[in-house]
Amino acid sequence: MPHDLRSQAASFGLSPDEFDGVVGALGRQPNALEAAMFGALWSEHCGYKNSRALLRRLPTTGPQVLQGPGENAGVVDIGEGWGVAFKMESHNHPSAVEPVQGAATGVGGILRDIFAMGARPFATLNALRFGEFDTARNRYLLSGVVQGIALYGNAIGVPTVGGEIETNACYTENPLVNVMALGLLRHEELQTGTVGAVGNSLLYVGSKTGRDGLGGAVFASADLSSASGADRPAVQVGDPFMEKLLLEACLEAYAAGLVAGVQDMGAAGLTSSVGEMAHRAGLGVDLHVDKVPTREAGMAPLEIMLSESQERMVLTAAPGKEEALVRLLAKWELEAVEVGCVVDHGRFRVFENGAVVADMPVPALNEPPEYVREGVEDPRIRSARERDLGGLPVPADPTGVLLKLLASPTIASKRPVYEQFDQQVMTNTVVLPGAADAAVMRVKGSRLGVAATVDCNSRYVYLDPELGAMHAVAEAARNLSCVGARPLAVTDNLNFGNPLNPGVYYQLERAVDGLARACLELDTPVIGGNVSLYNEFSTQGGRQAIHPTPTVGMVGVLRDVGRHAGSALRRSGDVLLVVGPLAGSLGASEYLWRLHGLEAGRPPELDLAAEAKVQAVVRGLVEDGLCDTAHDTSQGGLAVALAEMCLPATGAALGLTADLGDGAGARLDELLFGEAASRVVLALRPSAVEEALARCSAVGVAAREVGHAGGDRFTLRGGGAVIDCALEELRGSYEATYEMALR
Repeated sequence: MPHDLRSQAASFGLSPDEFDGVVGALGRQPNALEAAMFGALWSEHCGYKNSRALLRRLPTTGPQVLQGPGENAGVVDIGEGWGVAFKMESHNHPSAVEPVQGAATGVGGILRDIFAMGARPFATLNALRFGEFDTARNRYLLSGVVQGIALYGNAIGVPTVGGEIETNACYTENPLVNVMALGLLRHEELQTGTVGAVGNSLLYVGSKTGRDGLGGAVFASADLSSASGADRPAVQVGDPFMEKLLLEACLEAYAAGLVAGVQDMGAAGLTSSVGEMAHRAGLGVDLHVDKVPTREAGMAPLEIMLSESQERMVLTAAPGKEEALVRLLAKWELEAVEVGCVVDHGRFRVFENGAVVADMPVPALNEPPEYVREGVEDPRIRSARERDLGGLPVPADPTGVLLKLLASPTIASKRPVYEQFDQQVMTNTVVLPGAADAAVMRVKGSRLGVAATVDCNSRYVYLDPELGAMHAVAEAARNLSCVGARPLAVTDNLNFGNPLNPGVYYQLERAVDGLARACLELDTPVIGGNVSLYNEFSTQGGRQAIHPTPTVGMVGVLRDVGRHAGSALRRSGDVLLVVGPLAGSLGASEYLWRLHGLEAGRPPELDLAAEAKVQAVVRGLVEDGLCDTAHDTSQGGLAVALAEMCLPATGAALGLTADLGDGAGARLDELLFGEAASRVVLALRPSAVEEALARCSAVGVAAREVGHAGGDRFTLRGGGAVIDCALEELRGSYEATYEMALR
């Protein structure tokens, strides 16, 4: 009964008012299939109804942009006729209830977005966040997610080249699993997700449709709860070997000119892929659901249209090319079935055995209502940010502090994680994960290199959403500059809580403003991304949002991949130079949390113009072959950055001796462990130091010699204190955390 269906609106992911909007769009009551299709495409995961208005504030254009937002992935020009497609996606809720398959299918899904653009995937990175590793559940989630990434990425033969891991109790129930993939293509190979023209055929290609992943888009757009274990069927099961066949077949079909448009069946399956392709073309489609290959007998049209089974694509073929396309796909042992056609009636019609079972206007289906809400800052967070930190005790044992910080999961070596991933398959990887501030890949047949990174300090964003988001962009660009790459563009993954909460909406709005400001200043337009809302956890006081986590994925280009920098010391006798401010601040720092148990204070100041100058100087020194060791100072400040430079991802450790002086009156902990933006440590041959200092001086960037590389000890003086310990002691703290967590 129509009235009963409205009372069930929530089960379709619709509010009662949204259900009434569907009635208005149709001019009648929807049936259950139509309500479910609207609910999926109007979900936050597909329709961005709470974020679309904010996302329009982001810069999206620039001469380097070949494809901006709105397609399966953005594409950026890297020169010499080459482009890089890249995008980041989340699999947060699936990973919370089934970490192995949740993470694995996250990898598979984002790879399909890349080769749907006509690009060959050549690298992935991961941004992962868990609760602290002192609980068995958090270690289980870490282990499962790492297994899932390895399961899919290793099997399909795409290397995992980098990433980040952060821990905080707020992620205990709701881990964040964000995956970024990159693909390489020639400009002329670019594909789009459109049905093309009237008369084109819709071909279903890949795995048969099952009941796995059913309702995934709606699941991803709702709060996790104690009952979420029952949503395990909403988690898909991946088959990387099938995806490999799809990848190769699709790339060959594009090259043969047999494909007019292509789209991955991702969130909301056939509903979103076909619906979005029709919407981009401004046309209608007739789809025969009884022709869709299914794994199980008796599947209802609703199940077929909403299934999120993995490894499926929709290809459109122009009249006369269907047979050749099917033959090509069969060569790859892929089942391809014509399930529909493109028509000019502007509607999405679904047929079953010749009868219409759903009939909806394409624009209404793809244009959900937009909500602009009023955000209000949580006064508890404002109070924490404004807390006076001046009365905190100064540590009596700075060596012990350094060892404790090196063991922090956010700082500690991720080597035990990286070792589970194939890092070098395809032979494009120039530096191994952990060996530099960003991943670096070669573009074979040219001197070009591609660099990529993923970054976000969620504590910064929690305490000051706008400034924290600016830091995420600045740090990503700094990491690229440290390897010698020019930052080009951004993809983002906005992980937030429930936007109906005014405090969360405030965080989202301010964070988007911060991303926009930094991307404009650093000339890194946002060319794609993903929004993941409703990430929450339970407390005694009720549901609470995770720390706002706008993860930034950024890609840059190296003119000569042979000239790149790593983060570890290379030669005894190299001079250590600190570029940027010497002393940092304690606000929002890792030191403050790990040593004093406080998430408080204001994140470090960030002058974007100064940041751009520091990055340009560092990048220029690397590009010109004057510097091959550069390391950004982030969590843990200068003491941690210098210690990390002594602990290479591979090879022998090399010590250093450095003296930071008195830091112009800064506290001991501010000088050693305080965090600051726009600060990089360089190690240069003595012959290059004068030129480096002159370049810094010419643009007004502070720089100073602080010591030199050499020996088998780490000796750091500053603020009247001395940290002096053997390298093996540093390594012991640095490497134990993940070895123990993954046992």
